[in-house]
Amino acid sequence: MPSKVLIAEDEARMREVIIMLLSDMPLEFVEAADGRQAIDAFDQETFSLVITDLKLPGPNGMEVLKAIKAKDPEVPVIVNTAFGSIDNAVKAIRAGAFDYVTKPFKEERLRGCVEKALQLSRLTSQVRYLRQEIESEYHFDKIIGHSPQICDILRLAGEVARTDATVLVTGESGTGKELISRAIHFNSERADGPFQPVNCAAIPATLLEAELFGHEQGAFTGAVRRQTGKFEISSGGTLFLDEIGDMSLDVQAKLLRVLEDCTFQRLGGSKFIRADVRIIAATNKDLMTMVHKGQFRQDLYYRINVFPIAMPPLREHRDDIALLADAFVAKFSHALGRKTPQLTATALQRLTAHCWTGNVRELKNVIERAMILCRGSQITSKHLVLHEPDAPPLDKADLDKVVAVLMDNGGINLADLEIRLVKRAMQLADNNVSRAARLLGLTRPTLRYRLEKLGLDGAGQPVRS
Repeated sequence: MPSKVLIAEDEARMREVIIMLLSDMPLEFVEAADGRQAIDAFDQETFSLVITDLKLPGPNGMEVLKAIKAKDPEVPVIVNTAFGSIDNAVKAIRAGAFDYVTKPFKEERLRGCVEKALQLSRLTSQVRYLRQEIESEYHFDKIIGHSPQICDILRLAGEVARTDATVLVTGESGTGKELISRAIHFNSERADGPFQPVNCAAIPATLLEAELFGHEQGAFTGAVRRQTGKFEISSGGTLFLDEIGDMSLDVQAKLLRVLEDCTFQRLGGSKFIRADVRIIAATNKDLMTMVHKGQFRQDLYYRINVFPIAMPPLREHRDDIALLADAFVAKFSHALGRKTPQLTATALQRLTAHCWTGNVRELKNVIERAMILCRGSQITSKHLVLHEPDAPPLDKADLDKVVAVLMDNGGINLADLEIRLVKRAMQLADNNVSRAARLLGLTRPTLRYRLEKLGLDGAGQPVRS
């Protein structure tokens, strides 16, 4: 598709010269004989480039330049000026012009200038498109979930997005902590700034400080040049500190100083640099327990815990499993270039009953595997590869507490308790008798015998006579 170029020039012969010199380039030209025509044309159509003379009837070229930049600052504008009027060209550059060419035109100069301007225009359009896609993906309306827990989280995230408050997102691995953090950023006033994630668990403590604050040349062995840290790179945006619970106490102390003073120094440097950054931290650890054990600074904990958001595990909002599964099926169908298959009722039932220790990330992986295995119009149970982790042994003290609670509250019917335990084990094991037997500490034949004795079928449901 040809790029559309607006030529604002009062001399018809000069417009013809410009078009002739650029005629072999994939361009579509729109001509304007004065400043008013140029501004009106820009209002009505979308242009990749504007070429304007500085001396135009009506609004002059400088006024046209300012009007265009006020409407769309990213459109490159090349100004034409007579030889000897370079001062005017310099003023135009300062006002936002991309470049200037002098009359009479030199073909190489004009073509080179236009090629560079169009290249910038294409790159700008791509960046704009990608930003719109990213912002659309992380809009709160795009986050899947209708359960009360997710609705509450979206409400909280929407409230804090309008502020610059520090946010602490907690939750098990795979619950969507980074997703909600990105959504807060892209729905805030800092959306035009960068979102810089740093995985504190993946970077050795000796390097994390340099990663965050940067370093000067010669600050330590191997520092052969100055490095800009994430705090500088994130200026005007958001710094996402993932797995902050894995940060060493030394780095915690330096992070606390930045949060309190909003300034920092590069390693080996003496200059204080202002940190114009919003902090969102995330962890799957219990930071308060770590504080009590001396593994996390108490003052830093209260400094980052200004606005806490707790992401629930998937097993606590099972109503969203079907919505999430359908969304992942649609996503992978698009990626594979295939028609979207449907999840059968039995497959959905298995997904809903699964324990999901890996949460949403695990569900996404299960659906991706199912899409690879499925070649028809339906995803059935046989396409679902679900891994049930072995249940950790119950500590005797914990078991004693459970028994005490049951007995202290009026007791419980022993037969009813056995039925509930068997049903729950069958549910967690996706009705697989062998796995359910392991959860109960029984052999498979023994569990089969108990199912029959209790009048339950292979799915742990009462047998109908």
